[in-house]
Amino acid sequence: MCSSLYATLVDPFLRDIRLFVPGFAGMKAGDRALDVGCGTGDQALHYAARGIEAYGIDIDPVMIAQADRSMRKRRLKAFFSVQDAAALSFEDGSFDFVTTTLALHEKDAGLQDAVLSEMRRVTREGGSLVLVDFSVPLPRNAAGLFMRSVEFLVGGEHYRNFRGFKGSGGLDGLLKRNGLEPQKAAFLKSGAITALKVAA
Repeated sequence: MCSSLYATLVDPFLRDIRLFVPGFAGMKAGDRALDVGCGTGDQALHYAARGIEAYGIDIDPVMIAQADRSMRKRRLKAFFSVQDAAALSFEDGSFDFVTTTLALHEKDAGLQDAVLSEMRRVTREGGSLVLVDFSVPLPRNAAGLFMRSVEFLVGGEHYRNFRGFKGSGGLDGLLKRNGLEPQKAAFLKSGAITALKVAA
């Protein structure tokens, strides 16, 4: 999906999640937060609007260009860069919070583990991760059906990884593989989206 279409269609759909995450995480003005797989930068810009020192990374330079345009348009300050989420350039313990939204399900299990490892590495001791992705199992309601349909229509490797994510237990399975447990959980979009806060 092109960046302008993503900004027009997907970002408004996710607006309630963007607004929810900072409070759920316990972020406050002056904290330093990184959004991994930031896409158009919308989540990081919501952090910046709250006085949080906001960073966003994505592997797609087109998305990062869109993030920079959005930042200028909204007259906010954030720091965006093209990076591989499995090999972040930041030093250990650089952030108070590291977040990711709807980015893990599209990766295979090995890459999910690598991204989670990097997220933990760049979070300071006492800091937190926030993982937001599809609930497993997806509810059998309109929201769940819509999200299944979107993933099916995207198809290809993306859909195969989505099926693998479901088959391995979703976010709960990812945390168990890596010896982690959530501090708290929330269920959004009529239960189709799970948010987990995890001690780094």
